Amino acid sequence: MSLIERYPYIVIEGPIGSGKTTLAHLLADRFPLDLLLENAGANPFLPRFYQDQQRYALPTQLFFLFQRAEQVRELSQRDLFNQATVADFFLEKDPLFARLNLGDEEYALYRQIYEHLQLQTTTPDLVIYLQTPVDTLVKRIEQRNVPYEHEISRDYLARLAESYSDFFHHYDTAPLLIVNNDNLNVIDSEDALDLLLERILAMRGRREYFNPRLDA
Repeated sequence: MSLIERYPYIVIEGPIGSGKTTLAHLLADRFPLDLLLENAGANPFLPRFYQDQQRYALPTQLFFLFQRAEQVRELSQRDLFNQATVADFFLEKDPLFARLNLGDEEYALYRQIYEHLQLQTTTPDLVIYLQTPVDTLVKRIEQRNVPYEHEISRDYLARLAESYSDFFHHYDTAPLLIVNNDNLNVIDSEDALDLLLERILAMRGRREYFNPRLDA
């Protein structure tokens, strides 16, 4: 059974700098998969958020919520035509950022809006979580050199990585592959991508771990 036959809807998740968008592009280049990508650059509040998180957290979060809600609706339409898709986000992670970035009163307002939207999400056939050390996140963010990302503090990345780890520690909605992303450089190594694909196709349980050793 091929990758898209077994997993027609794949979600790749991880903190900023983990390489989820790059991996989504690589999979879409190799297989007939539609891309569903988070468009962070369209959020006008995001650069200001990294400069003044307390002031701009709520508008940044609400913009992303409505953007992701629209993309969820788009995915539901795609399902009507049975198109295989790879996405670099899923809606379930939105409250993770909200809880991390918002104060208690703002988070309560966010939850009211989130629940009012009554969004019906499509359950992925596979979620790939790129668990990435903070040092690696810092290095990759520096390498891609997006100007407003220079404002992201190491402390924020550490708290974000911890939030992701906690979220996926409890996640059981869909089959999950947790990848130790420290040694997996799919950008520079086609062997790394081949190794990951081999591991995906070897999955038998609903929750598995992959700790690649490319130098072994």
